[in-house]
Amino acid sequence: MAAINVGRVQVTRDPDRCDIPYYVAEFVEREVGTDLNCLRKLGKLIEELSENKKQLEEQVLTVSSEVPKRIQNALKNAEDSKKSLNQLLEEETVLLDSINSHLLTAQPWMEDLGVLISQIEEVERHLAYLKWISQIEELSDNIQQYLMTNNVPEAATTLASMAELDIKLQESSCSHLLTFVRSTVKFWHKILKDKLSSDFEEILTHLHWPFVGPPQSQVFGLAAPANVPEIYNNLETLFSQLLKLQTSDELLTKPKQLPEKYSLPPSPPIILPVQIMLNPLQKRFKYHFTGNRQTNVLSKPEWYLTQVLMWIGNHSKFLDDKIQPILDKTGSSVNARLEFSRALVMLILEKLAADIPCLLYDDNLFCHLVDEVLLFERELYATHGYLTSFPSCMHILSEETCFQRWLTVERKFALQKMDSILSSEAAWVSQYKDISDVDEMKVPDCAETFTTLLQVITDRYKNLPTASRKLQFLELQKDLIDDFRIRLTQVMKEETRASLAFRYCAILNAVNYIATVLADWADNVFFLELQQAALEVCADSNALSKLQLGQLACMESSVFDDMINLLERLKHDMLTRQVDHVFREVKDAAKLYKKERWLSLPSQAELAVMSLSSTACPLLLSLRDRLLQLEQQLCYSLFKIFWQMLAEKVDMFIYQEVILANHFNEGGAAQLQFDMTRNLFPLFSHYCKRPENYFKHIKEACIILNLNVGSALLLKDALHSASENGTILDPNQPSATAVLHELGVYKLAQQDVEILLNLRTNWPNIGK
Repeated sequence: MAAINVGRVQVTRDPDRCDIPYYVAEFVEREVGTDLNCLRKLGKLIEELSENKKQLEEQVLTVSSEVPKRIQNALKNAEDSKKSLNQLLEEETVLLDSINSHLLTAQPWMEDLGVLISQIEEVERHLAYLKWISQIEELSDNIQQYLMTNNVPEAATTLASMAELDIKLQESSCSHLLTFVRSTVKFWHKILKDKLSSDFEEILTHLHWPFVGPPQSQVFGLAAPANVPEIYNNLETLFSQLLKLQTSDELLTKPKQLPEKYSLPPSPPIILPVQIMLNPLQKRFKYHFTGNRQTNVLSKPEWYLTQVLMWIGNHSKFLDDKIQPILDKTGSSVNARLEFSRALVMLILEKLAADIPCLLYDDNLFCHLVDEVLLFERELYATHGYLTSFPSCMHILSEETCFQRWLTVERKFALQKMDSILSSEAAWVSQYKDISDVDEMKVPDCAETFTTLLQVITDRYKNLPTASRKLQFLELQKDLIDDFRIRLTQVMKEETRASLAFRYCAILNAVNYIATVLADWADNVFFLELQQAALEVCADSNALSKLQLGQLACMESSVFDDMINLLERLKHDMLTRQVDHVFREVKDAAKLYKKERWLSLPSQAELAVMSLSSTACPLLLSLRDRLLQLEQQLCYSLFKIFWQMLAEKVDMFIYQEVILANHFNEGGAAQLQFDMTRNLFPLFSHYCKRPENYFKHIKEACIILNLNVGSALLLKDALHSASENGTILDPNQPSATAVLHELGVYKLAQQDVEILLNLRTNWPNIGK
């Protein structure tokens, strides 16, 4: 049991077995402890405790007196609140009774007042209705008065205001009012349009409109030169007045629309004066290119396409010089020439929509139509500045049935062209073989013709209105590329036994050229846009992994990557086959060189002049002949890869089969170095400045074998010391790597150098 020592007295801490409370014992132990001298503090301690006791008693008395007062105040406040609430409830009851009584009294008044309000609203509606009628009649009377005084401009302006009222009333449910307004607008519109159209057509007749010849041959049929200003003033006046009828004309005339399946972009109606100017041309077009006329022939779409281009060209100068200033003066944003072109193109679209179903399944006619339409589109955009946002022939060709037929025909004729390309006698001959500056790629005719075919297909579909259609054509191109690659592979397999022959090299040049062209196209803006479109399609359909989507999004890959990779693999396989073929010849030619008596050759001091080893001649001749042959038959980039691959193989072959398989005296090492540095390396000096860098094993082996005896001994000791010390580094001794680097040896490892040193036989006899 724990206890507290106070002098010699033991004080228990167990509260159940002690009369003194535990906290008192703790207090005494803390203040007095076991030191008897501290008992002197008891007097002061008793005083402090007495003071604390007194303060606590005073606080208890204060609280005991304040609490009843607070409770009493709270009860009083609650009673006051209750009285106020009861009073409010009584007042609410009285007020509610008063309100109910008032409502009962006012109910008849409210019913009578509701009837009066309904009558007032009805009268107001009638009044508003009458005001609209009055306003319309007033405008109608004004138009009548203006026409009676021959003030046509004001009449046209007033009609435009009436048409705006018609537009404002479109949401109204007053069907009779709408009918009245529309019929009034229609009445005056017809009168004004007939009058202005008649006068406008008369002016156009004076100008010999429409023009049937080029601008330089046009003579505006004016009786006297003095009338020219008057004619053009009347033209401007009538054109401006007709332009004011545009709003009412759009209300009354529903423009002819092609079916929705053609997905034409929305476009505003042709402005009224241009419509009138186009009337004679539309009549001529329908006369010549519809019905049973001899000029309406399915096999001759170029007739009506060319005619429309001629009309646009013949009238462009007049539209720019005479009509556009009028439009600018009226504040219109319309371009006269483009408006004129757009109207004529709509004739073409209607004609195509009618003709295409008739020739859809005749491949020749359909293909001819597509060709002519594409030529028409090209000139329309390039020469006449037609906008891509306008309806065009490509919208008609993009219709599902027509487009699928176009893809089928395009594929069919492309495959036929590929057949004729590869079966041609000149398929593997370069067109520029006699022009060295042009023939760097040594491109065979079949490859160049095929890439031209792909480029033509791109030009044919690049103006399609939607990215989805362009992507379908891109897939067609990729299929054609893959088909051509397979055909090249088949021809290559037939030529495998003669892998150094002209045709095999031509196939390799073709593969390389197509891969290069596709890599260039991958950076073209058009194909980058298609890549972005393909990315959006794949993201929507979850067709690609997140990694592939990321690569497409950051432009790490291109739309042609799959094709380029297949072509690069084929190119590498073909090059490897050529290198292996030449390397086999080199190994056969090097059989005698491998057996050279390197151990017993005379030293350089014993020879008057160093000369090439006779056994090395077949090896070097074989290399020289093949290098010259393939330099002439392969393009520069392919030949560079070829000779570098061959050099690497020859380097390892001579190092392993000649150097490591023999021992060398001083003369043998010198002869090997002479054969390599003065004969083998120079064979490749035509293709690079430092050919020895491609034969590092041979070069460094020759360095080790031709070290003088003293240097060789020092090197051997240094390598031996480095091997024995292992990882212990001596700051006073250079490392084995540093020693080798000082000699110019970077490729060979320390163990390789030790092996080469052991192949030397010209060591001094130290044992005797």
